[in-house]
Amino acid sequence: MDTPARPGGTLPLPSGTTCSRLGIGCWPIGGPAHNLGMPMGWSTADDHQALAGLERAFALGANLFDTADVYGHGHSEQLLGTFLRGIPRHEFAVTSKVGYFTEPGTGHAMEPAHLRRRLEGTLGRLGVDHLDVYSLHNADFGPGDALLEKAVATLRGFQQEGLIRSVGMRGPHRFAPERLTTEPGQREDKHARFRRHFAEIRPDVLAVRDNLLTPASATDGIREFSAAHSVTVIVNKALGQGLLTGKHTAAAPPAFADGDHRQRKAWFTEPALAVLGPYLDEIRHHLGDGPAPLAHAALAYCLRRWPGAAVLAGFTTASQVEQNLTCDPARLTTDDLLFLAEVGQQAQQALDQLGEVFTDEANG
Repeated sequence: MDTPARPGGTLPLPSGTTCSRLGIGCWPIGGPAHNLGMPMGWSTADDHQALAGLERAFALGANLFDTADVYGHGHSEQLLGTFLRGIPRHEFAVTSKVGYFTEPGTGHAMEPAHLRRRLEGTLGRLGVDHLDVYSLHNADFGPGDALLEKAVATLRGFQQEGLIRSVGMRGPHRFAPERLTTEPGQREDKHARFRRHFAEIRPDVLAVRDNLLTPASATDGIREFSAAHSVTVIVNKALGQGLLTGKHTAAAPPAFADGDHRQRKAWFTEPALAVLGPYLDEIRHHLGDGPAPLAHAALAYCLRRWPGAAVLAGFTTASQVEQNLTCDPARLTTDDLLFLAEVGQQAQQALDQLGEVFTDEANG
């Protein structure tokens, strides 16, 4: 059987696997969960839909799957592993992350012994003998970065053992508890911290948060920086966790169940949705009505803005997968891209007027 075209085109990973540029984000299918005293999952997940969505994604040519041990405390990895069993290992790329979940009584998440236990659990749940990318999920390496050197040495050791093919880290961002427990004026500049950690980690892959609502300052220079250091980029949150698809409105703001991280996100409340709605209407008017043009515009924007990078699209249903993977970035003209960038920045600035908490979500 012929291999279907790869959505968004193809991208060679440092592992040697060629993957689809439009990949599958598997955080949502982990389901509801709590971690670090906060809701950290998705209450809208369904295991049957998750497996159906993964099957549809692979049938449509997507072969890059991104997950983490903290997504549903392993449930996302387990579901993905159920799907991947039986598929030849060379036909897909799978990435996972470590650092946000600590087993009770085991100390800091970045301690070497903990990193090994978490990797062994991840490989077992996924049913694979190696990961294409294993990433440090946050920038918390203990007071004074005391665990940073040991954590890096441990991951490079995994690489030498053949358990992982490449090491990843996140671009400039806020560690989740830091946004809740640290006053804005007392936070270390995240770009300075990122560059300090980058010099020590020397990653092969960089995860970057970007979408139409991301302030330009959040990613200033990162494309050039990654290119200068020959680092492969994986872009996440391209759909703004569903905000940019238009499915949430001020007239019917979402009510998320227990364990859903969006319960603590101001952008999903009626005031923010009322501000965002008119800007999404502008995009609809420009590109066409219905949910697909909005999702396609958001994904195509990131695919075109980050040439040579992969872009992740999360999902909870097979129909969302179908919608996302039929995106054709080539259909957007240069004028379309300029229009989207302008409207997106106007929307972000309007949300910014609602207060610091809204800005921090885009920057986080």
